[in-house]
Amino acid sequence: MLKYDELISSFIILWAVIDPIGTIPVFIAVTKNYAEEEKKKIASFATIVSFFVLLFFLVVGELLLKSMGVPLAAFQVSGGIILLLFALNMVFGNSKPEEEIAMLRPGKETAVFPLAMPSIASPGAMLAVVLLTDNSRHSILDQALTALVMSFILFITYLNMRFSTKIVRIIGNSGAIVISKVMGLVLASIASTNILVGIQEFFRLK
Repeated sequence: MLKYDELISSFIILWAVIDPIGTIPVFIAVTKNYAEEEKKKIASFATIVSFFVLLFFLVVGELLLKSMGVPLAAFQVSGGIILLLFALNMVFGNSKPEEEIAMLRPGKETAVFPLAMPSIASPGAMLAVVLLTDNSRHSILDQALTALVMSFILFITYLNMRFSTKIVRIIGNSGAIVISKVMGLVLASIASTNILVGIQEFFRLK
C-alpha cells in the first residue's frame, strides 16, 4: 500500500500536471460567449471527459505503450512537445485567438477541446498517471488510491470552473489574462522539463 509520503507526492504531481488553478483562465476564455447555464454543462462535461481519458491511461496506458513498442521516454518527449505548443499559444496568443472563436459553437465541442484536452487531461497528466501506476512497482490497491487522488483533484478543477465567474469578478479580465500568461510560462517550463527528462532517459544520459 502507498505510504503517506508517496500519497502526498502523487497528489502534488497530479495537482501540478492537471493544474486546477491554471484551468480557470482557459475556461473563462473559451466560455466567454456562453450563458451561465451552458457554462455549468460545459464544466461538467469537460470534467467527465477528462476523468475517463485519464482513467483509460491509468488502467491500460502502460500496456498500450508496451504493445506498440513505445518507451515511456518517447511518450514523455512527445507529450512535452504538445504541451509546449499549447503553452506558447497561451503566452503569445491573443486574448481571443481565432481558433477559440471558431470553437465557440457546440458546447460539447468546447468542453472536449481545449478544456478536457489538453487543458485538464493534458499530455503531462496522461504521462503522470501512467508513471504513477507502474504495474511493476504498484499493486492494484496502490493504483486505486492514485485514481482516488486523481478524482479528487478533478473535482476541485470542476469547482474552479463552476465558480469561475465569481473568480473573474474579483480578478477582472486583465487579471485573467495575466494568470493565463503566467500559467503559460509555468506550463512551458513543465513541458521543457518533460522533454529534457525524456531525452535523458531515452539516451540514458547522466
